[in-house]
Parts: sequence; C-alpha cells; structure tokens
Amino acid sequence: MTYQDTLYWMFSQLPMYQKQGKTAFKKDLSNTLNLAAHLNNPEKKFKSVHVAGTNGKGSTSHMLASVLQEAGFKVGLYTSPHLKDFRERIKINGEVVSKQFVMGFIKRNKAFFEANNLSFFEMTVGMAFDYFAKQNVDIAVIEVGLGGRLDSTNIITPVVSVITNIGLDHTQFLGDTLELIAGEKAGIIKPNIPVVIGETQKETTTVFKNLAKKNHSEIVFADKLVKEMYVSDLKGSYQSKNIKTVVQTIMELQKKGFNMSEKNLKKGLLKVVKNTGLLGRWQVLNQHPKVVCDTGHNREGLIYVMQQLSNEIFESLHIVFGVVNDKDLNSIVDLLPKKATYYFCKPNVSRGLDADELKKVFNVHSLKGEAYNSVNEAYKTALNTAKKEDFIFIGGSTFVVAEII
Repeated sequence: MTYQDTLYWMFSQLPMYQKQGKTAFKKDLSNTLNLAAHLNNPEKKFKSVHVAGTNGKGSTSHMLASVLQEAGFKVGLYTSPHLKDFRERIKINGEVVSKQFVMGFIKRNKAFFEANNLSFFEMTVGMAFDYFAKQNVDIAVIEVGLGGRLDSTNIITPVVSVITNIGLDHTQFLGDTLELIAGEKAGIIKPNIPVVIGETQKETTTVFKNLAKKNHSEIVFADKLVKEMYVSDLKGSYQSKNIKTVVQTIMELQKKGFNMSEKNLKKGLLKVVKNTGLLGRWQVLNQHPKVVCDTGHNREGLIYVMQQLSNEIFESLHIVFGVVNDKDLNSIVDLLPKKATYYFCKPNVSRGLDADELKKVFNVHSLKGEAYNSVNEAYKTALNTAKKEDFIFIGGSTFVVAEII
C-alpha cells in the first residue's frame, strides 16, 4: 500500500473517535495491552510524562516538549487529534514520523489489527510507542486522547503525571459532573509517581488528593505554587494556566534527575511553535482584517477564547463557526457574542453538524448569520465582507480550524 492507501485503510476501516464518536469508544485496555505485548512492550523502553485534562493538555504537552528539547533531550511527542496530517500526532524533536515508518508499521501488524479488531486510536498509540522505543528517545510527552483511566495511552508508567483542568466535556463517556470526570482523568495517577494538577477546582481537589493518597503519590497544585510569571509564544491569556502547569512539571522532572536550566525553561516556552510545530492555538492568520483561529470547542475552552476575544479592538466582528453533531449547543451558545455576523458551516467529517441546523439553533438565541456549503466558502465570504478594521474569528471545532490552516 502507498502512504495514502495506508491512511485510507486506517481512517475508513477502523473506529476513529474524532470522526465517528461514541461507537469508537472502548470500555477497557485489553486491546492496547494485547497490542503492547505483540510489539514487545515498547512503552517500557523509554521514560515519559503523561498529560491529561479537559482543556490545555495539547498546549501543555507541546510546551513541555519544547523545554525538554531546549535542554538537549531527544523528545518524543504524542498528541491528538491532528489538524492537517496524521503524522502530526507522532513527533521527535518537532519532526513528524516518516511516511515509511507509518506504512511499515501498518504492513507488519495489519493482520494482528484485523484479527483483534483494534481501533484507530489503539493502533496509533502502539505506533507511537513503537517509534519512540526504536528511536531511543530520552523522554516522551504523551497526551491522553480521551479521559484517562480507560485511555489507550494509560499503559505507561510515567516519570510525572499531569492533569491540566477539568470541565464538562465528553460527558456521555466520562460522567456528567466535574467529580465524575475528575475520577476518570485521575486514572492516570500511578503508584509512587508524582502528579501535577494545573488548576485547583473545589469540585475536583478532594478526588485528586484521595486517589494520590491511595497511590502514595506526591501531589502538587501548580497554580498555588508557581508565582513567577513566564511568557510563551503561544498567544492567548488562557495560556497562563498552562504555563504554570509546565513550570511545575519541569521542577518535578528536575527532582527526577532531568538537568534543565532556567534559560532552557524560558527559551523553551518562547519557541514552542518553532520547536514542536503546534498549530491552532489563538493562531493569527491575517492582520488586515485580523483573522484568528482557535481549536477551543467545549464550554471551558470557549470561555477562555471568548475572554481573549473581548480584549481585541475592532469595528465589526465576524465569526466562522462549525461544530460536530454530538456537541451540546446549549452548553456553549450563551458564551458567544450577539453583536457579530455569523458564517455557519459544517466541518468536512461524518460527525459534522449540518450548517442549516446550526443556524436554526443559533438564530433562536439571537446569533444571526447565514449557512454555507463548506468551511472554506464561509471563510472566503467573511474575508470578502470584512473591512480592514474588522476581526474574523474561526472556531467551534478542531475540524473547522484544520480546514482553514
């Protein structure tokens, strides 16, 4: 199979949560454990940091990788979902995995995948772990895909566990309260492994403390300990919480023998995009009119993004917006500004919500605009309509952002 054939097989024949939703969710780790054994347990051959959370785990993972790179380490980075190319999920020192490795991994293990009915995410995790082991990385930053306890990444024993924050997202899998969701995220806490909590929340603190105590794991809350302000090239005021989480995690890694200086920390935070290739976090695409896209898509994420948007100065606001069809629109619609022109669109995935449906719901809440046949048509119309002094925001879904950048 060619590289494109390989991707087509991966995407179309195996369950992929980002495209299919609930049918792709697995209830235990048996498939991943079987795959790990089949691959000779690559997850045991490198050190790692495990990052969970509702919002900020992607930014936090990329910042951590950047700082570790600046300190001279060979750093694996596993994140999801990708924006443009599947290979964005698996990187070493900012370089994506080769097409040859992807094709070879699938070819070597395709019979096993089919015999065991592995999901897209399960085999992708196996691919990442196999790649990092074979490339002898010094450390890998591993981002949880969904939840924590039952996530395929949760077969690793990291040097440090990290949980950024907790919000109401994926409630059909993780529970409908912050406490229940925290319990799922806290599933990455391992015996005698320190855990960094990024954000102190009254509903979740006891959950984390109890599980850490049960596991004899030291627990620290970054927002209570990190007082000095650091800056990053990742724009958006909401990154301040992620930065504190990273700083505290670096301190924990230093205790474990990872030699990193203050200079490495500051430089790494300022070179995240260059070092890791991160996209879609308050990313400025144009200046006149100013165009910004952001992948924030749940209530907590959009709260931060809308706060950032309120700091911008412009004459008129244009919002290109699309969502997936399992999105609880009632949980986000009150956050969006009424004084804006909306360009409703459907992201080009099977889970995308029809633009006319989105328009209908938003119109009821006095969010006015037109529906378009595609994300690109919506964006081009917004660009042609906006004046130089206006502002265009693109968001609602990772998939909407992916089609623009």
